[in-house]
Amino acid sequence: MDPTRRKSFHTFLEENKVPPYNFPSSLAGAAMPQPARMSLSGLSLANSVPSTPGCTSPWILSPLHPAATEKLSFNDGKHSPPRLSNPSIYFHCLATLHRLDGNVHSISISNGLVFTASDSGRVRAWSLRDCLDRGYIHIGRSKDKVTAVLGYGGTVVTAHIDRRVRIWSVTTDPDLEPDPDLARVRSRKIATLPPKSHVASFLPAFFGKSNKKSQHHKDLILCMAFYNAEGLLYTGSRDSTVKAWKISEQRSTDSFVAHEGQINAMLVNQDDGCLFTASSDGCVKIWRRVYGDGLHTLIMSLRFQPSPVNCLALCRSSNSCFLYSGSSDGYVNIWEKEAVSGRFNHAGFLQGHRFAVLCLAAAVDRVVLSGSEDTTIRVWKREIGSAFHTCLAVMEGHRGPVRCMAASVEVEVEGIGLLVYSASLDRMVKVWRVKVSDKEEEEENKDEEDGDGEKEAEFEMNPVLSPSWVRRQKSRGI
Repeated sequence: MDPTRRKSFHTFLEENKVPPYNFPSSLAGAAMPQPARMSLSGLSLANSVPSTPGCTSPWILSPLHPAATEKLSFNDGKHSPPRLSNPSIYFHCLATLHRLDGNVHSISISNGLVFTASDSGRVRAWSLRDCLDRGYIHIGRSKDKVTAVLGYGGTVVTAHIDRRVRIWSVTTDPDLEPDPDLARVRSRKIATLPPKSHVASFLPAFFGKSNKKSQHHKDLILCMAFYNAEGLLYTGSRDSTVKAWKISEQRSTDSFVAHEGQINAMLVNQDDGCLFTASSDGCVKIWRRVYGDGLHTLIMSLRFQPSPVNCLALCRSSNSCFLYSGSSDGYVNIWEKEAVSGRFNHAGFLQGHRFAVLCLAAAVDRVVLSGSEDTTIRVWKREIGSAFHTCLAVMEGHRGPVRCMAASVEVEVEGIGLLVYSASLDRMVKVWRVKVSDKEEEEENKDEEDGDGEKEAEFEMNPVLSPSWVRRQKSRGI
């Protein structure tokens, strides 16, 4: 392995004389300096304006790119977005939201709104396409600071430092604004898990503890996932445990020790209900719910490298399913699901980041984004019928590690349109518009129909494909 991967990010900053991403307090309220390697167009941080006049919000919204206020067509003859060396992708930064104090720890997209959880005791809502401030969910007390946020439908779930989760019903109120697009969000807390007023019955004396204590995590909740079909909420904690909550009954249905280290990420395959968990112990595990008693059983452990796993993403379609896991060694491992057995086999890895991969986002099949401690975001596209990926672009602009990310699909006549929100430890949230062209679709289909010999030669020359995956493909005659 490249020895440069063992260097810490701070060592890299010192050696390359890059300004640190932790701004001193003396810069609070001042305009942020321009990033050292800004390759994007239409963004000037020096002319920042408040997002809402008269608002005491710690957020500042930089001027929007013209494309942020209208539906952008890259072929309308009016706009000229930056053209990369790879003609199959276009991207630019629409706007930058930056806080004068504190960092954003979690981002979630739901119902046309973007929710950001930061060091404050609030979860702020933004309109998805024009980045307008739509208000916030006021938690109420500083000790209830938010560690993670998850949105689904009209519901938002927040995890707090008191080791509880709170469930909110979030709606917009157009009566408060003449323009419906400026309607502020209204929130109402509908549940706290575990309930604070819960009166627990005691287990038999030889257990020595009550149900109330067993429902609490022993440490901070770091991640959450939701299974829509069953109404199950999963929480993963620093104490290495996973808890399953039945939302309709407001109770915990299962609790189990999932890993040897803290649980950094989790997600649910909405097709079959399988739960994926990733941990600092370097392992990804797959769990299935046992119907009838609500308990979960381990069905598979995925481990390819010993490095801590920080994030997960799942790309699925009618005929394929790929799992991605980002690690602290800078690699993104790829796992392909077999159609017959349902097993996930290692299919290779994506390399390009210099430091730890901290977040992944996958809004559509065959396109995945990775954010890293090296301050960049990479856009990857998988070829049809294989596990080979191409890095289409490297998006630069953040000045600190990219901590979290979320993506949403835009309707495009040709190609795939994405809106991407990324948060970094430079206290900034950036909004990107990404368009991936499908001009090469026919060529890829043609290549897929070529002879077996050409396919085998391609596999042998590709350095990032897993040898075991290549052997399986050859044994199938592919």
